[in-house]
Amino acid sequence: MTLALETIGLDKRFGGLHVTCDLALKVEAGARHALIGPNGAGKTTVINLLTGVLTPDAGRILLEGRDITALPVNRRVRAGLARTFQINQLYPELTPLETIGLAVSERLGHGADWWRRRGTRAEVNDEIARHLEHFRLTDVCDERTVTLPYGKQRLLEIAVAIACGPRVLLLDEPAAGVPESERHDILAAVASLPRDVTVLLIEHDMDLVFSFADRISVLVNGALLVEDTPERIARDPQVRAVYLGEAQDA
Repeated sequence: MTLALETIGLDKRFGGLHVTCDLALKVEAGARHALIGPNGAGKTTVINLLTGVLTPDAGRILLEGRDITALPVNRRVRAGLARTFQINQLYPELTPLETIGLAVSERLGHGADWWRRRGTRAEVNDEIARHLEHFRLTDVCDERTVTLPYGKQRLLEIAVAIACGPRVLLLDEPAAGVPESERHDILAAVASLPRDVTVLLIEHDMDLVFSFADRISVLVNGALLVEDTPERIARDPQVRAVYLGEAQDA
């Protein structure tokens, strides 16, 4: 088994609150892995620890076997780890074309040069066009992000993450807040992510989780309760009791 992402004894406290408890999470390379749990289980804290937004009090984080525990956020991105957020972090006044163009240019080492020479770099333009088409953003590519329907904004955030060229992608509730009428495009975008990118998904929508994941980890009170296939997770009495609120037989 080749691991794309692993945590060893990961701990995080906020004062007297033990949010992440000796977490040992293993995500196989190429997996579609979901991290689920009730509200307050510590899922977003885990993502923030993995990406360097938070510093663990103990434990290690390995990306493809490399210890990245001490790396800052930007160096983790360059190492191949990208994420989306529960609430999007997009530039409201930029267009999707500009936003994706900036991400692609930064990854290729052109940085701010793209703004001065927009439209002159074929490799950048071709990749922007591919991302716009793949994430169904071509028809709104020149509109300001702030004016886009929320579903389109979520699609743009996933597109930007992919434009960073990750080998491991963390999706933090990509369908959160998206109206039902726009959810299909989000589901399709998540399902069609490149297979050479390992994906760890946090999501409350169980339809999305069970249609997407080939492996599920259940987090309760910051600790790993159980990890298994979707079929077994759906039948697990501990999961049904803790996550779905069903009482176990005495």
